[in-house]
Amino acid sequence: MPEVSRVDLTPAAADLIRRLRAAHGPLMFHQSGGCCDGSAPMCYLEGEFRTGSSDVLLASLTVEGVGEPVTFWMSSSQFERWRHTHLTVDVVPGRGSGFSLEAPEGVRFLIRSRLLTEAERAALDG
Repeated sequence: MPEVSRVDLTPAAADLIRRLRAAHGPLMFHQSGGCCDGSAPMCYLEGEFRTGSSDVLLASLTVEGVGEPVTFWMSSSQFERWRHTHLTVDVVPGRGSGFSLEAPEGVRFLIRSRLLTEAERAALDG
């Protein structure tokens, strides 16, 4: 049975991650909870965004061509509301956040979501 994850990447997102990794170094995501940048996955250099006990590591994403996992974090309060949701990181044309590494590329990361299936929930909560 394939490994179940709360987070996946589209091929376009994986390609952009490879380009950003080559230009900047190891990467991480933190799912924004709103405010200035809406609810967007923010891409940073690994460790540039300080995580702590109020954050949940949702996934360590393996991206072909990237030597280390790309971590994906979310605040624990937001995770409580989204815990039954599967997230897919995608890329669309447009202006990203000035704080996220893809901003100068003319594209932005976004989240597509769906409810976890019963089998996914059982595997993740198991």
